[in-house]
Amino acid sequence: MAAQTKRPPNILFVLSDDHSYPYLGLYGSTWLNTPNLDRFGREGMVFERAFTAAPQCVPSRTALMTGRSPVAARMGRFSAPLPAGVVTVPEVLRTRGYYTGVCGRYFHLDGVNNPAPVTRQVYDKLGLKTWQRRVDFLDVSGQPKTNGLFGEFLAKAPAEKPWFFWVNYSDPHHPWSESLRAIDPATVRVPPHLPDLPGIRGDLARYGAEIEHADRDFGDLLSALKKSGHEENTLVVFMGDNGMAFPHGKGSLYDPGLHVPLLARWPGRVKPGVTRNLISGEDIAATFMDAGGGALPEGATGRSFFPLLTGGKYEPRDYVFAARLHHGNANFTEQTKANTFDLSRCVRSGRYKLIYNVTPQMEYQPVDSVRDPGWQEMVAAHAAGRLQPSHDNAYFGRRAVLELYDLDSDPAELNNLAGRAELRDVQQTLLAAMQEKMIVDSDFVPPVMPEANPPKPAPAAK
Repeated sequence: MAAQTKRPPNILFVLSDDHSYPYLGLYGSTWLNTPNLDRFGREGMVFERAFTAAPQCVPSRTALMTGRSPVAARMGRFSAPLPAGVVTVPEVLRTRGYYTGVCGRYFHLDGVNNPAPVTRQVYDKLGLKTWQRRVDFLDVSGQPKTNGLFGEFLAKAPAEKPWFFWVNYSDPHHPWSESLRAIDPATVRVPPHLPDLPGIRGDLARYGAEIEHADRDFGDLLSALKKSGHEENTLVVFMGDNGMAFPHGKGSLYDPGLHVPLLARWPGRVKPGVTRNLISGEDIAATFMDAGGGALPEGATGRSFFPLLTGGKYEPRDYVFAARLHHGNANFTEQTKANTFDLSRCVRSGRYKLIYNVTPQMEYQPVDSVRDPGWQEMVAAHAAGRLQPSHDNAYFGRRAVLELYDLDSDPAELNNLAGRAELRDVQQTLLAAMQEKMIVDSDFVPPVMPEANPPKPAPAAK
């Protein structure tokens, strides 16, 4: 009698929206109450250095589902539908016998929130909204319904098939609810890239309350998974789609815009522990395809970390890359600022990061937080000359074409070292890696001209 093939794991992927590292209790944010995610992390693998491929929802989710950069997948414009020829995780898993579904805030990848009627008409005329054809189960209802939709999905899933289900929470994305448990602003820890102002503390407290709400929903989802009888053979992955909507965060290529929580659990298969390997958002798709026995589609550049999860041979990354692309649906005008339109690229190693600002002339404004009290207080403090110089220069100074940061000595990314003679080799190595990535992705922005950025002399010894 032939040996039976072992059934591949079910895959439950839970994505929180605008959720930066380190905003969970297990990452050291002890002012937050996140018992479900903390317990889940202790039961599985905790990733300390996971980075999304873009600091915005649409391009980031493109990478997560395709294993390609958003540039390569032609998803550089907000509210653009994912091209039909770009293959996604659920499509690959379907070829391996999976029943697949998605619920919640996935809709960005179909371009359906573009407000222009003529745009929607074109999408309908040409059949550009493709996700109904890519999955077996689809529901775009908001977060309050996502856990119930998981039950509906399981009820429809054939018993003989493994399944893949992608749950999209809206927390902690704006708008922040005032009905959630209030966190005392005095208890929050203000990160060093932000000034310690009352408005910043209040914004962080409201942001934290949203994360706590997501934690409660995640706990209920895990309870439902356990009751269903599927817990033992389900790989559950929790991740943030991109960073927090704060200055230096979402919409920027600094770590608060790209560095996200990533946790994975598969009872009996994923050994609990912590890893500091660099993980890219492109790697999520590759990992899910690998877990389900599927091949990586042509053109995909993600690297599966499934062997890292299961104790196999894993080749670590030297770098992760990211791209900042257009955000929102507003027309481009003379008043347009960087919160709507900006173009930049970055490469990050374990210690250094190089950012290439293609449009440094765009006046900086943070994405999705211009009207928040924190930013408004920062603008007022700048006008009054009350910001410390590092913050004043970071948010209101003239932007450079190249930015280089030593993340060991300057994790807040406030001291630009680009052009320093003593770091010339570091800068050139990172620049070469970035250029290679841009070529592989057929990037549409112009390459950096090295002669335009001559090295600065090293400061005289004192």
